[in-house]
Amino acid sequence: MSVRNLERLFAPASVAIIGASERHGSVGATVLRNVLAGAFKGPVYAVNPKHASLAGMECYASVAALPEAPDLALICTPPASVPALIHQLGEKGTRAAVVLTAGLGQLHDEQGATLRQAMLDAARPFVLRILGPNCVGMLVPAIGLNASFAHTNALPGKIAFVSQSGALVTGVLDWANSRHIGFSKFISLGEGADVDFGDVLDYLASDPHTSAILMYMEDLRHARKFMSAARAAARGKPVLILKAGRMAEGAKAAASHTGALAGADDVYDAAIRRAGMLRVLTTEDLFAAVETLAHARPLFGERLTIMTNGGGPGVMATDALVAGGGSMAVLSADTLRKLDAVLPATWSHANPVDIIGDAPAERYARTLALLQDDPQSDAILFIHAPTAIVPSADIARALAPIAKAASRNILSCWLGGDAVAEARQIFADAGLPTFGTPEEAVNAYLQIVNFRRNQDLLMQVPPSACGSFVADRAKAAAIVGGVLQAGRDMLTEPEAKALLSAYGIAVVATRTAGSVDDAVAAAGEIGFPVAVKILSPDISHKTDVGGVALDLDSVAAVRAAATSMLRRVAELRPGARIDGFSVQQMARRPDAQELIIGVALDPVFGPVLLFGQGGIAVEVMDDHAVALPPLNVVLARDMISRTRVAKLLAGYRNRAPADMDAIIHVLMQVSQMVADLPELVELDINPLLADSAGAIVLDARVRVVRADKSASTMDRLAIRPYPRELEETIEWDGTALLLRPIRPEDGPAHVAFFDALEADDVRYRMFVRVRELQPSQLARFTQIDYDREMAFIATRPGANGAPETIGVARVVADPDNVEAEFAVTVRSDLKGHGLGQMLMEKLIAYCRQRGTRAIVGEALPQNTRVIRLVKKLGFMVTQNPADDTLHLRLPLE
Repeated sequence: MSVRNLERLFAPASVAIIGASERHGSVGATVLRNVLAGAFKGPVYAVNPKHASLAGMECYASVAALPEAPDLALICTPPASVPALIHQLGEKGTRAAVVLTAGLGQLHDEQGATLRQAMLDAARPFVLRILGPNCVGMLVPAIGLNASFAHTNALPGKIAFVSQSGALVTGVLDWANSRHIGFSKFISLGEGADVDFGDVLDYLASDPHTSAILMYMEDLRHARKFMSAARAAARGKPVLILKAGRMAEGAKAAASHTGALAGADDVYDAAIRRAGMLRVLTTEDLFAAVETLAHARPLFGERLTIMTNGGGPGVMATDALVAGGGSMAVLSADTLRKLDAVLPATWSHANPVDIIGDAPAERYARTLALLQDDPQSDAILFIHAPTAIVPSADIARALAPIAKAASRNILSCWLGGDAVAEARQIFADAGLPTFGTPEEAVNAYLQIVNFRRNQDLLMQVPPSACGSFVADRAKAAAIVGGVLQAGRDMLTEPEAKALLSAYGIAVVATRTAGSVDDAVAAAGEIGFPVAVKILSPDISHKTDVGGVALDLDSVAAVRAAATSMLRRVAELRPGARIDGFSVQQMARRPDAQELIIGVALDPVFGPVLLFGQGGIAVEVMDDHAVALPPLNVVLARDMISRTRVAKLLAGYRNRAPADMDAIIHVLMQVSQMVADLPELVELDINPLLADSAGAIVLDARVRVVRADKSASTMDRLAIRPYPRELEETIEWDGTALLLRPIRPEDGPAHVAFFDALEADDVRYRMFVRVRELQPSQLARFTQIDYDREMAFIATRPGANGAPETIGVARVVADPDNVEAEFAVTVRSDLKGHGLGQMLMEKLIAYCRQRGTRAIVGEALPQNTRVIRLVKKLGFMVTQNPADDTLHLRLPLE
């Protein structure tokens, strides 16, 4: 359930307060007072059998006694009464309720169910939406509704604030009022038994009164729904999260390095980043970021120039920027020459640009104008400390028009208090972000940078993936099935390497040996030198017990190493089961970096991927990045870039850069393995050796469990991966044609497809004339959320052998999967051959299988081909009363 009936919750026409009271200090009295004190225009009803009237108005004895079904009910009654009240409200016709009552999760009804579950069961037949329980309520200032027991009202504005914490709701409300920050919606989720973050995000994403969404989050339950809603919302407006619980008490004992390294907060970070949202660390940052992003211009790079009238503040800003991972601009020689002409000889001659403390307003203006024309600078931070030479307000008046007209971001820091208050106000009135300290200003700039990075990940189109390796899924499934059939959950090292090989991941030659003599024989087969490792289901980290011997270059060395290894393991782990040895070829790659690639299972987001610096000190180094599967080339490359070891992989001194494509290949194949094998719960590739010659696995460990047969393989992933099962090869016009879901890698082919369309076909599809696809449009068309939308393309080999797209049928479902809007386009030179009908039939079958109730669309009357096609497929075609378009509808129930 998502946005159904949320309009009744957030924009009600009438409100009933169940449990309204006149007892001072009670929730019922506070809520009644808050509702009546606002400017809400609709009817307000009080319900309490103990009163005939309250606050000068009639009080009703029961829900049944109400003269009409209220759109919204506010429930302030004891826990035991809530389920019955919800049922009564549902029968009455109410479709939304705010349950402020606490304790429903701890108390039980006569059948043994918690009162919380009984409440949900009572609401379900009526699709009655519930905010709470155990919440403060909500405020909608635009309609004058304060449906809460907060101590103050909210100012109207364009920001929506959503919080799990009731205490934070009231604290932030007070804090925001003191700073004149207004809200479109102010929502306390409480326990989120029904309406949760995903539902609210879906609603606010299309709310015209909301321009930015702020969230305070403590935990999450429905990761798939949240990620779908967050990715959709973040494409349209800034979504910022203050996530509490950053410092975990410590990772629980895990058999793998990945399990120990991939902490819960890392995973939340990865999810927020993947969804194109921005994470902040303090409440003040949350609101500062909104102001900054609201005034931010497009950022095409990350190089910052600092302009200051004092050396100290410039150094402080530089320190903050570098410490935060930002980049200082290196001014061009032309800009330096021009600055020399307008600045005193004692100026800094570099970035930060110190124009000296005696600078008049004209010097400020000329310097800023020159800096904003520098091609090597992407943004400017202006810092001013007050002096007795020129009033700060005069400088602000000189700079504000220049900064306001600038094409790049210009942030200002006015150091001081009363002396710069007027200057701050001048900049604020001009819509220019102002800050009190260099650190605050730099932090705001870094928020713009991080938001841009996350948005870029959401919008970037990866290159085409022609010739991608096709995994041997049958072989992989057989390996996993054999392990489980044997009653084991850990794969032996040779089994783990065989699994990786099935996915095209290079591994060193490895043999299994049951005894010392077998190890000697295996070494002879492989060729010296070799490595010998102990094989035991009870020993995860072999080096901890002396279970690894390297560079063994003779039969005698292998025999001695294996014999002493058995003795050491018996002493250190006397109860461990020993299955023998793993004998593998020594990889002679002296310039290679040791990496780790792994998989761990997060209790909220499901499988997560990890990449970082590997080796036996992997946990000590703690250099890693976490991401949610599935990956593409862009996401894999970004994952690598977020580690310190990425700098080593880029090459240094006499070491050549590592083969980045080989590392990316391993990451993407592991990501595919996660999607294909629901039994996979833990994987460590450590070390993966990477150098200029490629990447090869030296050691791997894999843990599997029996998959839940009642759940879909894809349900465990927070982001639904590419649905390969929907691929279909058909015969069309005498040639083989592949109908399949679109992939992000189809971007180049989609551009070619669009370029081949005639102008009228583009207008019929987009209702306007468009000459070329913008990058954001291309990303939106090719990077789809398979959980909510689908685009089937028809593809075949082109003249150059690369796949070409010749048709596409697209459908986007609402969050509740009630209606799905479709569009279909066939390449202009191929129309009239039945391809559009084949695509539409596949789309209709898909929607039926998904349980969609109806497919709808719009068409221009001139688009006669589509109109004939949809009529043939059973669509109803009617005139839209509001314009000259036609409404197309196919009921599927």
